[in-house]
Amino acid sequence: MWLYNGKEISDDEIVGYAAFVYIITNLETNKRYIGKKIFKSIQRKKVKGKTRRKKVEKESNWKKYYGSNLELLADVEKYGADKFEREIVKLCKTRGTANYYEAKLQMQHEVLENPEKFYNEWVS
Repeated sequence: MWLYNGKEISDDEIVGYAAFVYIITNLETNKRYIGKKIFKSIQRKKVKGKTRRKKVEKESNWKKYYGSNLELLADVEKYGADKFEREIVKLCKTRGTANYYEAKLQMQHEVLENPEKFYNEWVS
């Protein structure tokens, strides 16, 4: 479950948004991860007999997503998913905006200077 403004986010609340910036907190160790995730990807499929490709939207795995950091994923396995809080801190209309806010939040929290507090190994 993803929290947004203190409550579980619904599918209706994400309409019109391309991505989000999030913080995942390990409730056992209080170690956190700051990242971003897109809601849907757009793929182009070849259509027989046509020269242009057709746009197809596909929902990402955002509902089950726990980040891409290997240490974080190992801790999710170790402690269990129920020991982690997943919070959406910013809904973004574009992917570029999500990139910006992810980097901004990582810089504000000095994630690289505090490896004991954050899972992040790089910015952006």
